[in-house]
Amino acid sequence: MHFMSFKYMAGTATVVAGLFSSTLAFAETTVVVGYQQIVGPFITAIADGRFDAAAKEAGYTIDWRQFSSGGDISTALASGNVPIGVIGSTGTTAAATRGVDLELFWILDNIGKSEALVAREGSGIEKPEDLKGKNVGVPFVSTSHFHLLVGLEQVWKVDPREVNILNMKPPQIIAAWQRGDIDAAYVWPPALSELLKNGKVIADSETIGAASVPTFDGLVADKNWAGENPKFMTAFTKVLAQAYSDYNTNKAAWTADSAQVQGIVKLIGGDGAGAVEALNLLSFPNAAEQASDLWLGGGATRALVESAKFLAAQKQIDKALDDYAPFVNSSYAKAASE
Repeated sequence: MHFMSFKYMAGTATVVAGLFSSTLAFAETTVVVGYQQIVGPFITAIADGRFDAAAKEAGYTIDWRQFSSGGDISTALASGNVPIGVIGSTGTTAAATRGVDLELFWILDNIGKSEALVAREGSGIEKPEDLKGKNVGVPFVSTSHFHLLVGLEQVWKVDPREVNILNMKPPQIIAAWQRGDIDAAYVWPPALSELLKNGKVIADSETIGAASVPTFDGLVADKNWAGENPKFMTAFTKVLAQAYSDYNTNKAAWTADSAQVQGIVKLIGGDGAGAVEALNLLSFPNAAEQASDLWLGGGATRALVESAKFLAAQKQIDKALDDYAPFVNSSYAKAASE
Protein backbone atom coordinates (compact mmCIF):
# COMPACT_ATOMS: atom_id res chain seq x y z
CA MET A 1 0.00 0.00 0.00
CA HIS A 2 1.11 3.55 -0.66
CA PHE A 3 -1.00 5.27 1.98
CA MET A 4 1.98 6.22 4.15
CA SER A 5 3.83 8.21 1.50
CA PHE A 6 4.04 11.34 3.68
CA LYS A 7 6.79 10.10 5.94
CA TYR A 8 9.33 12.53 4.67
CA MET A 9 7.16 15.55 3.96
CA ALA A 10 9.38 17.54 6.32
CA GLY A 11 12.08 17.42 3.67
CA THR A 12 9.76 18.78 0.99
CA ALA A 13 8.22 21.49 3.13
CA THR A 14 10.56 24.15 1.73
CA VAL A 15 9.13 23.52 -1.74
CA VAL A 16 5.61 23.55 -0.37
CA ALA A 17 6.44 26.79 1.39
CA GLY A 18 7.43 28.33 -1.91
CA LEU A 19 4.10 27.28 -3.37
CA PHE A 20 1.81 28.54 -0.64
CA SER A 21 3.63 31.81 0.00
CA SER A 22 3.84 32.80 -3.66
CA THR A 23 1.23 35.01 -5.27
CA LEU A 24 -0.05 32.60 -7.88
CA ALA A 25 -2.89 33.67 -10.11
CA PHE A 26 -5.60 31.04 -9.71
CA ALA A 27 -8.03 30.53 -12.56
CA GLU A 28 -11.41 32.07 -11.81
CA THR A 29 -13.41 28.86 -11.74
CA THR A 30 -10.86 26.02 -11.85
CA VAL A 31 -9.47 24.68 -8.59
CA VAL A 32 -6.52 22.29 -8.65
CA VAL A 33 -6.67 19.84 -5.76
CA GLY A 34 -3.70 17.57 -5.09
CA TYR A 35 -4.26 14.16 -3.52
CA GLN A 36 -2.07 11.21 -2.61
CA GLN A 37 -2.37 7.45 -2.61
CA ILE A 38 -4.07 7.23 0.77
CA VAL A 39 -7.17 5.09 1.14
CA GLY A 40 -10.27 6.63 2.66
CA PRO A 41 -13.69 8.23 2.11
CA PHE A 42 -11.98 11.24 0.51
CA ILE A 43 -10.82 9.12 -2.43
CA THR A 44 -14.21 7.42 -2.78
CA ALA A 45 -15.94 10.81 -3.03
CA ILE A 46 -13.49 11.84 -5.76
CA ALA A 47 -14.17 8.62 -7.65
CA ASP A 48 -17.97 8.82 -7.51
CA GLY A 49 -18.10 12.45 -8.61
CA ARG A 50 -19.63 13.98 -5.48
CA PHE A 51 -16.95 16.64 -5.17
CA ASP A 52 -17.28 17.60 -8.84
CA ALA A 53 -21.06 17.96 -8.58
CA ALA A 54 -20.87 20.11 -5.43
CA ALA A 55 -18.11 22.29 -6.92
CA LYS A 56 -20.09 22.82 -10.13
CA GLU A 57 -23.11 23.95 -8.14
CA ALA A 58 -20.89 26.46 -6.33
CA GLY A 59 -19.49 27.73 -9.65
CA TYR A 60 -16.16 25.88 -9.74
CA THR A 61 -14.47 23.06 -11.63
CA ILE A 62 -11.98 20.80 -9.85
CA ASP A 63 -8.81 19.70 -11.61
CA TRP A 64 -7.72 16.63 -9.65
CA ARG A 65 -3.99 15.88 -9.54
CA GLN A 66 -2.67 12.63 -8.07
CA PHE A 67 0.87 12.37 -6.71
CA SER A 68 2.45 8.97 -6.09
CA SER A 69 5.39 10.05 -3.93
CA GLY A 70 6.71 12.83 -1.74
CA GLY A 71 9.17 13.83 -4.47
CA ASP A 72 6.41 14.04 -7.07
CA ILE A 73 4.13 16.11 -4.87
CA SER A 74 6.88 18.60 -3.98
CA THR A 75 7.82 19.12 -7.65
CA ALA A 76 4.24 19.42 -8.85
CA LEU A 77 3.13 21.72 -6.03
CA ALA A 78 6.10 24.00 -6.63
CA SER A 79 5.28 24.47 -10.31
CA GLY A 80 1.47 24.30 -10.28
CA ASN A 81 -1.44 26.35 -9.08
CA VAL A 82 -2.52 24.11 -6.21
CA PRO A 83 -4.45 25.94 -3.45
CA ILE A 84 -5.57 22.72 -1.73
CA GLY A 85 -3.54 19.59 -1.05
CA VAL A 86 -2.77 16.67 1.24
CA ILE A 87 0.08 16.84 3.77
CA GLY A 88 0.90 14.71 6.81
CA SER A 89 1.12 16.11 10.33
CA THR A 90 4.91 16.43 10.44
CA GLY A 91 4.98 17.97 6.96
CA THR A 92 2.26 20.47 7.89
CA THR A 93 4.27 21.45 10.95
CA ALA A 94 7.47 21.92 8.97
CA ALA A 95 5.73 23.98 6.26
CA ALA A 96 4.00 26.22 8.81
CA THR A 97 7.24 26.71 10.73
CA ARG A 98 9.00 27.84 7.57
CA GLY A 99 6.43 30.56 6.96
CA VAL A 100 3.81 28.93 4.77
CA ASP A 101 0.48 30.75 5.11
CA LEU A 102 -1.64 27.61 5.18
CA GLU A 103 -4.53 26.31 7.23
CA LEU A 104 -5.33 22.73 8.11
CA PHE A 105 -9.09 22.37 7.64
CA TRP A 106 -9.78 18.61 7.59
CA ILE A 107 -8.19 15.55 9.17
CA LEU A 108 -8.05 12.94 6.42
CA ASP A 109 -7.21 10.15 8.82
CA ASN A 110 -5.88 9.31 12.24
CA ILE A 111 -2.88 7.09 11.39
CA GLY A 112 -3.90 4.89 14.32
CA LYS A 113 -3.15 1.19 14.06
CA SER A 114 -1.44 1.51 10.68
CA GLU A 115 1.84 2.26 12.46
CA ALA A 116 2.91 -0.03 15.26
CA LEU A 117 5.72 -1.09 17.57
CA VAL A 118 6.38 -4.80 17.06
CA ALA A 119 8.58 -7.06 19.19
CA ARG A 120 10.27 -10.08 17.60
CA GLU A 121 9.54 -13.53 19.00
CA GLY A 122 12.32 -14.56 21.38
CA SER A 123 13.42 -10.96 22.02
CA GLY A 124 12.27 -11.02 25.63
CA ILE A 125 10.13 -7.93 25.02
CA GLU A 126 6.61 -8.29 26.42
CA LYS A 127 5.82 -4.59 26.96
CA PRO A 128 7.31 -1.23 25.89
CA GLU A 129 9.20 -0.85 29.18
CA ASP A 130 11.24 -3.94 28.18
CA LEU A 131 12.88 -1.98 25.33
CA LYS A 132 15.73 -0.86 27.63
CA GLY A 133 19.00 -2.13 26.22
CA LYS A 134 17.31 -3.49 23.07
CA ASN A 135 17.88 -2.71 19.38
CA VAL A 136 14.89 -0.99 17.80
CA GLY A 137 14.67 -0.13 14.10
CA VAL A 138 12.66 2.86 12.87
CA PRO A 139 12.87 5.27 9.90
CA PHE A 140 14.19 8.52 11.39
CA VAL A 141 12.16 11.74 11.04
CA SER A 142 9.01 9.75 10.26
CA THR A 143 5.71 9.75 12.11
CA SER A 144 6.71 6.33 13.48
CA HIS A 145 9.94 7.80 14.87
CA PHE A 146 7.96 10.67 16.38
CA HIS A 147 5.54 8.33 18.16
CA LEU A 148 8.32 5.99 19.32
CA LEU A 149 10.04 8.89 21.09
CA VAL A 150 6.76 10.31 22.42
CA GLY A 151 5.81 6.86 23.72
CA LEU A 152 9.16 6.35 25.45
CA GLU A 153 9.33 9.80 27.04
CA GLN A 154 5.70 10.63 27.81
CA VAL A 155 3.78 7.35 28.01
CA TRP A 156 6.14 4.63 29.23
CA LYS A 157 8.63 6.91 31.07
CA VAL A 158 11.66 5.25 29.48
CA ASP A 159 14.76 7.34 28.69
CA PRO A 160 15.33 6.99 24.90
CA ARG A 161 19.07 6.96 25.60
CA GLU A 162 18.57 3.59 27.29
CA VAL A 163 17.25 2.15 24.02
CA ASN A 164 19.46 1.51 20.98
CA ILE A 165 17.32 3.25 18.34
CA LEU A 166 18.59 2.53 14.81
CA ASN A 167 17.77 4.54 11.68
CA MET A 168 16.47 2.08 9.09
CA LYS A 169 14.23 2.28 6.05
CA PRO A 170 11.41 -0.31 5.95
CA PRO A 171 13.26 -2.79 3.65
CA GLN A 172 16.32 -2.55 5.92
CA ILE A 173 14.11 -3.22 8.95
CA ILE A 174 12.80 -6.42 7.36
CA ALA A 175 16.33 -7.63 6.52
CA ALA A 176 17.69 -6.82 10.00
CA TRP A 177 14.65 -8.47 11.58
CA GLN A 178 15.17 -11.67 9.62
CA ARG A 179 18.88 -11.73 10.58
CA GLY A 180 17.99 -11.22 14.23
CA ASP A 181 19.93 -7.95 14.38
CA ILE A 182 17.02 -5.99 15.87
CA ASP A 183 14.65 -6.90 18.69
CA ALA A 184 11.78 -4.58 17.77
CA ALA A 185 10.71 -2.07 15.14
CA TYR A 186 8.20 0.75 14.70
CA VAL A 187 6.95 0.84 11.12
CA TRP A 188 3.95 0.78 8.75
CA PRO A 189 2.67 -1.67 6.07
CA PRO A 190 3.80 -3.53 4.07
CA ALA A 191 6.87 -3.94 6.32
CA LEU A 192 4.60 -4.12 9.38
CA SER A 193 2.69 -7.05 7.87
CA GLU A 194 5.96 -8.90 7.28
CA LEU A 195 7.17 -8.41 10.86
CA LEU A 196 3.90 -9.72 12.29
CA LYS A 197 4.66 -13.17 10.84
CA ASN A 198 6.96 -13.77 13.83
CA GLY A 199 6.35 -10.78 16.03
CA LYS A 200 3.61 -9.13 18.05
CA VAL A 201 2.32 -5.59 18.44
CA ILE A 202 3.14 -4.13 21.87
CA ALA A 203 1.95 -0.56 21.08
CA ASP A 204 0.57 1.39 18.14
CA SER A 205 -0.03 4.98 17.09
CA GLU A 206 -3.67 4.79 18.11
CA THR A 207 -2.87 4.09 21.78
CA ILE A 208 0.13 6.43 21.87
CA GLY A 209 -1.87 9.14 20.13
CA ALA A 210 -4.71 8.79 22.62
CA ALA A 211 -2.25 9.12 25.52
CA SER A 212 -0.34 12.06 23.98
CA VAL A 213 -0.93 13.55 20.53
CA PRO A 214 -2.01 11.75 17.35
CA THR A 215 -0.29 11.59 13.98
CA PHE A 216 -2.48 12.21 10.97
CA ASP A 217 -2.80 13.07 7.29
CA GLY A 218 -4.67 16.27 6.57
CA LEU A 219 -6.06 18.59 3.93
CA VAL A 220 -4.55 22.06 3.93
CA ALA A 221 -5.52 25.16 1.99
CA ASP A 222 -3.74 28.37 1.09
CA LYS A 223 -5.21 30.66 3.75
CA ASN A 224 -5.73 33.64 1.46
CA TRP A 225 -7.28 31.55 -1.31
CA ALA A 226 -9.65 29.85 1.12
CA GLY A 227 -10.70 33.22 2.55
CA GLU A 228 -11.47 34.52 -0.93
CA ASN A 229 -13.41 31.39 -1.96
CA PRO A 230 -15.74 30.55 0.94
CA LYS A 231 -18.42 29.05 -1.33
CA PHE A 232 -16.00 26.44 -2.60
CA MET A 233 -14.56 25.67 0.82
CA THR A 234 -18.04 25.20 2.28
CA ALA A 235 -19.23 22.96 -0.56
CA PHE A 236 -15.99 20.92 -0.51
CA THR A 237 -16.10 20.34 3.24
CA LYS A 238 -19.78 19.36 3.16
CA VAL A 239 -18.92 16.57 0.73
CA LEU A 240 -16.11 15.46 3.04
CA ALA A 241 -18.55 15.36 5.96
CA GLN A 242 -21.07 13.29 3.97
CA ALA A 243 -18.40 10.85 2.75
CA TYR A 244 -16.98 10.32 6.23
CA SER A 245 -20.44 9.86 7.71
CA ASP A 246 -21.23 7.26 5.04
CA TYR A 247 -18.09 5.29 5.89
CA ASN A 248 -18.49 5.44 9.67
CA THR A 249 -22.20 4.55 9.49
CA ASN A 250 -21.93 1.82 6.85
CA LYS A 251 -18.39 0.50 7.34
CA ALA A 252 -19.48 -3.13 6.92
CA ALA A 253 -20.73 -2.33 3.42
CA TRP A 254 -17.26 -1.22 2.32
CA THR A 255 -16.20 -4.67 1.18
CA ALA A 256 -13.50 -5.52 -1.38
CA ASP A 257 -16.06 -5.66 -4.21
CA SER A 258 -18.16 -2.65 -3.13
CA ALA A 259 -18.47 0.43 -5.33
CA GLN A 260 -16.84 2.53 -2.59
CA VAL A 261 -13.70 0.38 -2.35
CA GLN A 262 -13.49 -0.24 -6.08
CA GLY A 263 -13.57 3.54 -6.54
CA ILE A 264 -10.48 3.76 -4.32
CA VAL A 265 -8.74 1.00 -6.29
CA LYS A 266 -9.59 2.70 -9.59
CA LEU A 267 -7.98 5.95 -8.47
CA ILE A 268 -4.92 4.85 -6.51
CA GLY A 269 -4.30 1.24 -7.54
CA GLY A 270 -3.89 -1.92 -5.49
CA ASP A 271 -6.75 -4.35 -4.95
CA GLY A 272 -9.98 -4.41 -3.01
CA ALA A 273 -8.76 -6.69 -0.21
CA GLY A 274 -5.67 -4.57 0.37
CA ALA A 275 -7.74 -1.38 0.40
CA VAL A 276 -10.13 -2.83 3.01
CA GLU A 277 -7.17 -3.93 5.15
CA ALA A 278 -5.72 -0.42 4.97
CA LEU A 279 -9.09 1.18 5.79
CA ASN A 280 -9.38 -0.97 8.91
CA LEU A 281 -6.01 0.23 10.22
CA LEU A 282 -6.92 3.91 9.91
CA SER A 283 -9.71 5.87 11.59
CA PHE A 284 -11.71 8.67 10.01
CA PRO A 285 -13.15 11.39 12.32
CA ASN A 286 -16.64 12.60 11.41
CA ALA A 287 -17.41 16.30 11.04
CA ALA A 288 -18.39 16.80 14.69
CA GLU A 289 -15.21 15.06 15.86
CA GLN A 290 -13.18 17.10 13.37
CA ALA A 291 -14.47 20.36 14.89
CA SER A 292 -14.10 19.17 18.49
CA ASP A 293 -11.20 19.60 20.89
CA LEU A 294 -10.01 16.14 19.80
CA TRP A 295 -8.93 17.50 16.43
CA LEU A 296 -9.28 20.90 14.76
CA GLY A 297 -10.68 22.48 17.94
CA GLY A 298 -7.41 21.94 19.80
CA GLY A 299 -5.91 18.48 19.37
CA ALA A 300 -4.41 19.17 15.95
CA THR A 301 -2.72 22.32 17.25
CA ARG A 302 -1.24 20.36 20.16
CA ALA A 303 -0.04 17.73 17.69
CA LEU A 304 1.68 20.41 15.57
CA VAL A 305 3.36 21.82 18.70
CA GLU A 306 4.73 18.40 19.68
CA SER A 307 5.72 17.65 16.08
CA ALA A 308 7.64 20.93 16.00
CA LYS A 309 9.60 19.97 19.12
CA PHE A 310 10.41 16.65 17.46
CA LEU A 311 11.47 18.27 14.16
CA ALA A 312 13.66 20.80 16.01
CA ALA A 313 15.32 18.00 18.01
CA GLN A 314 15.96 16.16 14.74
CA LYS A 315 17.36 19.41 13.25
CA GLN A 316 14.75 19.47 10.47
CA ILE A 317 13.69 22.99 11.48
CA ASP A 318 15.71 25.69 13.23
CA LYS A 319 13.24 26.20 16.05
CA ALA A 320 9.55 25.81 16.79
CA LEU A 321 7.08 28.69 16.51
CA ASP A 322 5.46 30.13 19.62
CA ASP A 323 1.95 29.40 18.34
CA TYR A 324 0.54 26.96 15.78
CA ALA A 325 -3.14 27.76 16.34
CA PRO A 326 -3.27 30.18 13.35
CA PHE A 327 -2.53 27.25 11.04
CA VAL A 328 -5.63 25.27 12.06
CA ASN A 329 -9.16 26.26 11.03
CA SER A 330 -12.12 24.34 12.49
CA SER A 331 -14.82 26.62 11.06
CA TYR A 332 -15.51 24.64 7.87
CA ALA A 333 -15.82 21.32 9.73
CA LYS A 334 -17.99 22.98 12.35
CA ALA A 335 -20.35 24.37 9.69
CA ALA A 336 -20.50 20.97 7.95
CA SER A 337 -21.44 19.25 11.23
CA GLU A 338 -24.45 21.48 11.89
